[in-house]
This record gives sequence, structure tokens and C-alpha cells, in this order.
Amino acid sequence: MSEPRERVLSGMRPTGMLHLGNYLGALDNWVKLQEDYDCFFFVANWHMLTTDAADSAKAGEYTVEMAADWLGAGLDPERSTLFIQSLVPEHAELHLLFSMVTPLGWLERVPTFREMVEQLGLESPSYGLLGYSRRSRRSPAPTAGRCRSPTATRSTSRTRRRRSPPRSGLW
Repeated sequence: MSEPRERVLSGMRPTGMLHLGNYLGALDNWVKLQEDYDCFFFVANWHMLTTDAADSAKAGEYTVEMAADWLGAGLDPERSTLFIQSLVPEHAELHLLFSMVTPLGWLERVPTFREMVEQLGLESPSYGLLGYSRRSRRSPAPTAGRCRSPTATRSTSRTRRRRSPPRSGLW
């Protein structure tokens, strides 16, 4: 029996028609990743609501078009798992659980959150965008010792204790 392959999970928000930037920035790489990894690619239609809630009526149309474009670009359902986020209720359940144990300070320090707020000119970003930007980050959460402030150190040590999920039958 062969060794299990590493896994890749990536998604794309259906905010409009795909363009060359989508292909060069993600799809071309996704097609190549299918060769060496167990890949899971999803249409992040719930995540679309974080920045494009006013245009959500087109989410269904954009979702179908995006899936067709993925197949046309070379994603193979025989070699990768393709799915639509809103059709997997466990996705929302997992987000709810993570949102209950992730400290707000971690989320507010995520560079992708600040960049999206700035790029989109959002005066009042949503809670969903704050949580979404954390999940889209690859690096681990900040750790103690990066700041010399006594207040920050105390706060970070309390956060470190909460890093492990609470002990209960839930976990």
C-alpha cells in the first residue's frame, strides 16, 4: 500500500466572472497540484457575503459558472474533490466552534484582514470578514515574546493557555 499523500484545501469566492488573474494566480497551480496531492477545492459562496453581500443575488449564477470554468481549466473530479461550501453544513459548524475559541486579538492582527479592509475601502468591516481572513492565512497564530509591553505579555500568556480547546465531551 502506498503512503498517504499530503492534502491541499483551497477555495475561491464567486464574486463574478473568472479572469486571467484567477487562472494564473490559482487555477493553473490547482491543476498541477492534482498530480501530487489529495486536493479539495471549493466554491466559497458563503465567504462571498463577507465583501459582496449586496450582490449576493448573483451568487448562484456565479457558482455554476465558476465550477464550469474549473472543469474547463483542467480540474478533474476523478483526481480532486470539488464542492460548494454552502452544501456542506459542517463547514459552518466548524466556523462557529473556531469563532468561540479564537481570541479577537489574533484576528485583528491578521495582515490579510487589514489589507482587504484597505483595498475595498470598508468603513465598517463585517465579523465574517474578520473570521474569514484568519482562516485564509497559512502561518501559525502569533506567539509570546514578540512584544516587550507587560500588558501584551500578560494578554499573550492568557491567550496561550486558551490555545488548547476546552476539555469536554465536545472535543
